[in-house]
Amino acid sequence: MTAQPLSISGIVASQRPHRKDAARNYDALLAAAREAFAEKGAEASLEDIARRAGVGIGTLYRNFPTRRHLFESVYADEVDALCRMARDVATQEPWAALTSWLRRFVDYTVTKRAIREALDNESEIFLACRDSMYQAGGPLFERAQKAGEARTDMDFDDLLRMVAGITSTNFLDDAQRDRVLTVALDGVRAAH
Repeated sequence: MTAQPLSISGIVASQRPHRKDAARNYDALLAAAREAFAEKGAEASLEDIARRAGVGIGTLYRNFPTRRHLFESVYADEVDALCRMARDVATQEPWAALTSWLRRFVDYTVTKRAIREALDNESEIFLACRDSMYQAGGPLFERAQKAGEARTDMDFDDLLRMVAGITSTNFLDDAQRDRVLTVALDGVRAAH
């Protein structure tokens, strides 16, 4: 009997506190950690994260007993947002839905790069995130392919690796990153 992969939204929901004040602190800590990791990488100070969130270090440790738990929670929250985005854009035209989702995927890669070395590629959380992300974004790509909007000589994994690779370099600013992404996506678009 094969175990069912964990649902990332189920993981995120189970980790989030139910009391409103505790949930606010939890959300503030995730946002502060995401920002700190993007700026300073995996070595960002936990004290700085607590300060950014406007809470004490004890509150951080009550929510995230270890640094690894914080990394996994930030990562899972980012993937959950990416999955929600796929549902939100699903009613758009196929190419617009795909490119909207991929632009959000680029934002996710910033967080992933920052904490990548702290995550084990075989961990339950990492595997659940990967499965959830592919289940959310894959259908958008397939829909664009069926509509004749995206090339059919590549698969979703090829697309994600290309986008992540292209956008993982340092850019002068977000505008330059967006221009490079647009050029890359032009290569994915089916010729009309």
